[in-house]
Formats: sequence, structure tokens, C-alpha cells
Amino acid sequence: MTQPSYQKLRGGYYTPQPIADFLASWAIRSPTDEVLEPSCGDGNILAAAARRLLGQGTPAETLSQQLHGVELDPDEAAKAARRLRELGLPLSSDNTVHIGDFFTHCQQQLFGEKVLTLVVKERRHFDAVIGNPPFVRYQNFPEEHRQIAFSMMHQAGLKPNRLTNAWLPFLVVGSLLLKEEGRLAMVIPAELFQVNYAAEARQFLSDYFSRVTLITFRQLVFEDIQQEIILLLAERNHDPNSGIRAVELDGIEDLATLTATELDAAPLKPMDHSTEKWTQYFLDPAEIHLLREMRAHPGVTMADQVLDVDVGIVTGRNDFFVLSQDEAKRHGLEPHLERMVSRSGHLAGAIFAAEDWQANVAAQLPAFLFTPNDMPPEELPETLQQYIALGEAKKYHQGYKCRIRKRWYIVPSVWAPDAFMLRQVHAYPKLVRNTAQAVCTDTIHRVRFLNGANGETVTAAYLNSLTFAFAEVTGRSYGGGVLTFEPSEAERLPLPLSNAEQLDLAHFDQLLREGNIEAVLDVTDRVLLREGLGLNAKQVGMLRGIWVKLRDRRINRK
Repeated sequence: MTQPSYQKLRGGYYTPQPIADFLASWAIRSPTDEVLEPSCGDGNILAAAARRLLGQGTPAETLSQQLHGVELDPDEAAKAARRLRELGLPLSSDNTVHIGDFFTHCQQQLFGEKVLTLVVKERRHFDAVIGNPPFVRYQNFPEEHRQIAFSMMHQAGLKPNRLTNAWLPFLVVGSLLLKEEGRLAMVIPAELFQVNYAAEARQFLSDYFSRVTLITFRQLVFEDIQQEIILLLAERNHDPNSGIRAVELDGIEDLATLTATELDAAPLKPMDHSTEKWTQYFLDPAEIHLLREMRAHPGVTMADQVLDVDVGIVTGRNDFFVLSQDEAKRHGLEPHLERMVSRSGHLAGAIFAAEDWQANVAAQLPAFLFTPNDMPPEELPETLQQYIALGEAKKYHQGYKCRIRKRWYIVPSVWAPDAFMLRQVHAYPKLVRNTAQAVCTDTIHRVRFLNGANGETVTAAYLNSLTFAFAEVTGRSYGGGVLTFEPSEAERLPLPLSNAEQLDLAHFDQLLREGNIEAVLDVTDRVLLREGLGLNAKQVGMLRGIWVKLRDRRINRK
């Protein structure tokens, strides 16, 4: 999802009319409201705001003084101005629609050199800030714009880093431009819920606004990308009905029939004023309370106390380094090979044993990693020299990950972990005990057991409803149904280990190979949660329900 203002960088996705109309209708409450659109593109949202104000009784001759749009691309700004003229507004392209970078404009025109200090004192505030800020990855965020945006965020008490995408400072600075009882309505990527670089923004929003509504859609709004979006509706100083709520619709066409009364009927949940991920707000208040209670339970062990999670091997070119048995034989690469798992789909159960690796070999799956001795190529056997020369003929050595090495054909950090952990999860997360002494690519995380933890016990105990529920609110999903974990996120999962020595990993391995995760959970929930933690049947059932609810919501994003 990208606004037209950044088309030259990544291509554009325009705001659908139902979204533009809904945002304007919700945010604008009075014919005298002053409205800002910080990245107005071709003016679809700005025109919706104009229609809303006209419908409220705002005279056309004063409307141009109440609307304020900023657009980086002159061609798109001209389109926005033309849209407004077609509605009868007397304006030129350089008054209501300002051409330029939003953050520079704020610094020079709206805030002055002191930037945010003037926002709370004397400068112009807006009743409504509405928009679809550019969803531009941090790599494409123009440096001159980034510096000003980050300066404003710093003065607001935030500490953005180089991973911060462009939409986030639009959201923060737009919020700071609101009047005391103003409303913010924006199209935001669902990354806001879950990515680490947005953690400070989540806390900022929960502190700055008294009421936040998150509208999500079961269908992806932009079909060409696997990116889930949300509509963020935020209100300042809306007491006593404060809190946060999530409203889920099938598609954007449902916005046309979503009334203010129906929206207000959605239950509000207390906002957690921290950097916690917002996926939790799709749960009921009782479910949220139970998760917080479980995280603080004295019988729960945090994963980083017994697990060290690391990324898998980064080869730089799997086509060259990861081979099937036939490929390895054809090039004469034995014995310069390591056993390897290259995909999580090759891990069927809870144990990856030598016979599992042999089965992958027999199926001609990529099950070998090329690991020549670390020496100049002329000192290697002739067959290895020929294979390395073949890779160089295909320019594999020029790829970034390969060319930064002393010898491009030597893959660093090759070691066999105690266990594998799924980095990308479909149905449920799991650890897999690595008794085959295989290595793995970076599609799978590597795990070492810490502090004398029993590997079989921890691997078995990982399969329980409490850990599964927390996995759904700790990991991240970008709209394609896959739950992804970074190592630091995986290490924050709570594990119930009391009574875990009673679990039979070999039995669980067989049940998982049969596709029967429910049977495994029935055992672990009884042994670990009921008997080990002392939870009652209702609490255990609620934890299982939380996992199922969030898992199904994730998988059904289509």
C-alpha cells in the first residue's frame, strides 16, 4: 500500500472511495471543523472531507479555508486541487493544497523553527486529521524528509530508528496537530499491531488518545499485496468512555452501513499503556485479563531462561550451497557436505531423527549443505574447484552475502542446533528435537537449550494452549495467514514447565505426524496447566479458545 505521493519509489495504491467517505464522515462533526490531510495524493480523501463539510452546511466560499492538504508530487497535487474545484471550491493548487514534503511544511509553515513546542501553544490546530499516509519501507524513505520527521518524533519523546517506515511519523505528527478534542482517522498497515519498530507508537497512541477504535477487514483491501490494513480512529479527551476496541468487518463495502451507534456499541477495553502488541485487543476483556495474569504467574518460565534462539544459516545462495543427493553426486561433492533441513515442511513431527533425514534424502529433497574446507580454491580437490568455478560463472560470488566474505564459498556459522523452531507458522508453533545432528537454513530458527534444561522435556512442554495463545499475540502476521517470529519474540514466550517431565515426546511426535495436535494439547493442558499451574477448567478452556480465535482470524485473512 503506497500513496500516490511516493509512486516514483514503489508504485501506488489509492484510497478506495468507501474508506475515504467513511473516514471523513466519522472524523468531521461540525460545519466549522478544520481538516488536515497530510499526504493527500490525488485528493480522494480531501474531496470526501469537502463533501462531508458541504453536507454539514459549510458554505463553499469558506470551505477552502477549512481544508488543508499537503502533497509531495506536483502532478498529484494538481489533481487534488482539480477535484476540489469540481465541487465548487474557489481555490488554486497552492493554497488549500500545498505542494511539498509534509514534515518540511510542518516545520516551516505550521510549527516554525521550534517545531512541536509551538503546537501546544499558539499554532494552528485541526479538528480532524484524515489520511492514508505513504506505506514506504524505511529503505525508500527520503533521507532529507526522514531527518525532519525524526526530529519531530524526538521532540514528542519518541526514539525512532532506521527501521521506522514512513507511515509512522505521519501518524505521530498528525496526532500532534489535533485540537484538544480532535479526531484522527487514518488508513494504517496492521504492522501497527505487532512490529517492534511501532512499539513506541503504540504506547504514544494509548497515552495521547483517550479512545481508540481499530477497524479491520477479513478480506485484504489491496488484492495485489499481502498486506493487511486497519482504519485507526482515535479521539482526544473522550471521557468517561475511554479505552480501545477492535471492530472486524468482512470487507470495505460494510463501511457504508456501519453506523455511529453500532460503532459505539462495540465494547471498550482498558488500554495497556505500554509497548505491548495490539493483537490482544481482538480478545474479550476477560481473555486479555487472563493473558496478563498468566504472564505474571509464578509457575511460568520465560522461554529465554531455557532457550537461546538464533537464525538459521544464511548461505547467500541456496541454489549453490543447498543440494539434493543427485546434485551432490553429479558434482562429486562428497564428503564436503553437512546434513541439512532446508524447509519447515520437512519437519513433520516433534523429533527430527536420522531416519527422517534419510527419508528426505531418498525423496531427493535438498538435504545437503556444501561445506568445503576454508582454504584457497587451488588447494581444494579438483571437483570442488570445478563446482566453485561453476558458481562464479553464474556470478553467485557477486551477491551481497557472498561477496562480503573472505572466501565467498565458505558459509559462516555452520553448527547443528539442539532443536529447530518454526520461524513461519501456519497452524501452530513448535519445537523439533534435532537428534539427526542436521543444520538448517534461515527459513528455520536454531535453538540451544540453556541452564541444564532437558531438551525432550522442553520440546514436549512447548506444545500447550498457554504458549500457543501467547504465540499469536507475540508473533506477527502480514495478511497472508503466516505467523512469523523473530528470535527475540520467540524467547519472550511463556512456558509452563511444572510436571513437564511426565510428558512423552515420542508419543507427541507420532500424534503430530498423524495431524492430531488437539490430542497433544489435551494431554499437555491437563499435565502442565491443570496439574502443574493449578488452573481450573474454565481458564484452560479460555486459553485454548484464545489460541483458536486468533489462529483462525490470522489464517482466514484472504
